[in-house]
Amino acid sequence: MPDQAKALLSAIRACTLCAGNLPYPPRPVVQINTNARILIIGQAPGIKAHDSATPWNDASGDKLRSWLGVNREQFYSPLFTHLPMAFCFPGYKNGADAPPPKICASSWHAKVHSVLKPALTLYIGRYSQQYYLPEFNTLTQAVETTTKQQNAVYALPHPSGRNNRWQTRNPWFASHALPLLQQSVQKALNDD
Repeated sequence: MPDQAKALLSAIRACTLCAGNLPYPPRPVVQINTNARILIIGQAPGIKAHDSATPWNDASGDKLRSWLGVNREQFYSPLFTHLPMAFCFPGYKNGADAPPPKICASSWHAKVHSVLKPALTLYIGRYSQQYYLPEFNTLTQAVETTTKQQNAVYALPHPSGRNNRWQTRNPWFASHALPLLQQSVQKALNDD
């Protein structure tokens, strides 16, 4: 990893911008690899990811890996960068994880993007989609449109159990979108 990227990762891991607004001490959970072929922009680490300091280290991560058609070893390899909208666990609100504080993305994302050149970017969940893909009014529109385009960007629902109802109402996601996504993932991983 180049020195600039190492310094950036060290600065992120030492970040305390949200300290006064978090229920736990800041513990940024991020994985930056300058040679990553796939960039995953999710929401914020859940409590299991926070406790283990490993992105997507929970049932949602298991489902996401199955959607992508990759195993844990591939998912945590230098071929992936994991950049959540907020780097620390935001706590709970109304029985679910609280929304990611906006200060992380506005403070850090442009700096991280400056050291990356991914072949494929995946926007997971509504917070990343609202920030990066504001032209889409709904999750369904974002997922359908990016899947049909089959380019370097895909929008995906968050793989938590809370979105099972959306998946049931949109069976094309499993039958059509996921096979196309898996093809794009394999192409990104295998292209030089």
